[in-house]
Amino acid sequence: MAARLTTLSKLLFTLLIVGVIVGLFYLLKNNGVLSSIAPASKEDGDVKGIMSGKNPNGISGKSSDETIKVGVVTWGGYAGGQYFNEGFTASEQSRFYKDYGLKVEFNVLDDFDASRAAFKADEVNLLWATVDAFPTEVKGLADFEPQILFQADWSRGGDAIVARRGIDAVKDLKGKKIAVAPMTPSHTFLLWMLDAGDLEPKEVTIIEVPNAIDAATYFKSGKVDAAVVWSPDDADCVRNVPGAKILQSTKNASHIIADIFYAKKSYIQSHVPALQKLYEGWMKGAAEINASDVNKRKAARILSQGLNIPEEDAYKAINNTRLCTHGDNRNFFGLNSEYSGVKGEDLYDKMSLVYHRLNYAPASVPNWRLIANSSLVNSNTSLIGTEHSAESAKTFSPTGAAQKASEAIATKRLRINFRTAEYLLDENAKYIIDKDFGDIAKAFANSRIRIEGNTDNVGDYTANKNLSLRRAQSVADYLSAQYNFSKNRFVIIGNGPDNPVSDNNTDEGRAKNRRTDFELIAD
Repeated sequence: MAARLTTLSKLLFTLLIVGVIVGLFYLLKNNGVLSSIAPASKEDGDVKGIMSGKNPNGISGKSSDETIKVGVVTWGGYAGGQYFNEGFTASEQSRFYKDYGLKVEFNVLDDFDASRAAFKADEVNLLWATVDAFPTEVKGLADFEPQILFQADWSRGGDAIVARRGIDAVKDLKGKKIAVAPMTPSHTFLLWMLDAGDLEPKEVTIIEVPNAIDAATYFKSGKVDAAVVWSPDDADCVRNVPGAKILQSTKNASHIIADIFYAKKSYIQSHVPALQKLYEGWMKGAAEINASDVNKRKAARILSQGLNIPEEDAYKAINNTRLCTHGDNRNFFGLNSEYSGVKGEDLYDKMSLVYHRLNYAPASVPNWRLIANSSLVNSNTSLIGTEHSAESAKTFSPTGAAQKASEAIATKRLRINFRTAEYLLDENAKYIIDKDFGDIAKAFANSRIRIEGNTDNVGDYTANKNLSLRRAQSVADYLSAQYNFSKNRFVIIGNGPDNPVSDNNTDEGRAKNRRTDFELIAD
């Protein structure tokens, strides 16, 4: 039979148990265990909001302890995010952190292969690309299901073709050696220029180099006749090669090179709130830089430090881009039904075909709808105001004698059939214009277009001159109406039989002379 406890023994035993409980409580509290499981008080609300990733707009997400790592190259088009981050490193001084409780880090990875290896190994979460060249690499990333999240910029002078003395137009590149980094924005730009100038890639000699920097080195050393380079190497090439010139740049070819950022599908699905904040802050940064030179100078200082380049070069690099706003992204993803310009899908689909024909891309690449994730753009309703609007189309002044006489940068000749003595376009003529020149007209949105009507020498000379002018005007009217181009953009000329390209004494020659020439000219 067990012994019974006395009243005193019971009291002492109870005090011992209470002491153990109290001691255990203070031990757990001092080690932070209780604070991690206990509900926060009302006074702790602000701290809880930061730790949960809840921003002032009510978007909640993961802990700010997790850093979003963004892979970039030495380029001015990512300034919106780097400016809003107050630098390249993750910092509590960043506006991403102050406004959204978000930590962001930018990693400069100029080597292409190293950047893709870092992406596959999760060393970076978002990685740069250009949508035009994406078809050449997307199949190799299939295991990671990459998706494009937003557009950062359009190249506006950052890519350029430099050429030696005697090369004044695209037609002069025929048979020449051109240094270019294959499957890069430089390659894309060259292919577009050749198309606009009625040249096939096989009509030039491509000298493949690892990158645009090496292309500039090849040009300066005299190994090639022309090269596709990045700014500021274009100016350096002109300075160092007597008689050299910038043949064309993306200042005029304004909608060809589109920088985007993509991520793994699995990462996107597990980080939606954080990515919403990243996009919103980035777009605010881009809008602020676009609206103020003071902000642009601040961004240049940040880029100068992060990229280890002179501040003035960083400033020029930003000026050689269009930092894309929320409105631009809506256009890029086709979310604005009134937009008739170049969309991401247009560039992706076109260059998929072009690069496949050149054996740089497989016959089949993922459909645009599978690799384009517009959810961040489509769901954002807080980016309102004119500063977040899309870029307006360039304003062209009325044309004059200078535009009629200026040298063409590129000329594309099309056979557009008209009925005898008529100047109105039929459906087949419209199809030819759309197929062979519509994309070029949209992509080179900052260039004027000179349209020259030409006839053979059969019939009355004056009647042919008038008819060729009316036919050229008819083509311009169609382009203006179909693509919403300013009528001031066009220079209309009727040559009649005065500009033959073949022998008017043969049926074949006369057929070649009955043509319409589309010429890109600098404004």
